[in-house]
Amino acid sequence: MEPGLTTDQYVLINKIAYLFHAPQRGDVIVFHWPVDTSKDFIKRIIGVPGDEISYDSNSVRVNGVPLNEPYVKTESSSTASVYKVKPNEYFVMGDNRSGSDDSRDWGPVPSDYIVGKAVIVYWPLTSWKLIDTYPSVYAQIKVSQ
Repeated sequence: MEPGLTTDQYVLINKIAYLFHAPQRGDVIVFHWPVDTSKDFIKRIIGVPGDEISYDSNSVRVNGVPLNEPYVKTESSSTASVYKVKPNEYFVMGDNRSGSDDSRDWGPVPSDYIVGKAVIVYWPLTSWKLIDTYPSVYAQIKVSQ
């Protein structure tokens, strides 16, 4: 998740956030890795149920809208692909696109694998910050059907 989150930082996870509303595009979540549920990952939600995600090495589009992602500092080496997010699943990507193991590699995250929403970096104290969900990046995307 670099540069936004780095190794050895501790984050506060809101485990009840999604009892009241569904996860949203831009949320940074902790979830059980679909390949090995004994491991937890942290990634950003790019697509919610009903969305069509298309991506290549230079860009990501959600429902045809290109994302201008200020939190992504390096291009990825992805080959072009399109994925339609099904009910009860989420398409996630790491902010460090060139080094991220994410939904492009192993598919979507089932909703019942989500542990919670990452909200604050609290350690080390010098790194304290709220985790930005960048709502303006996703504001132009129509609600999925």
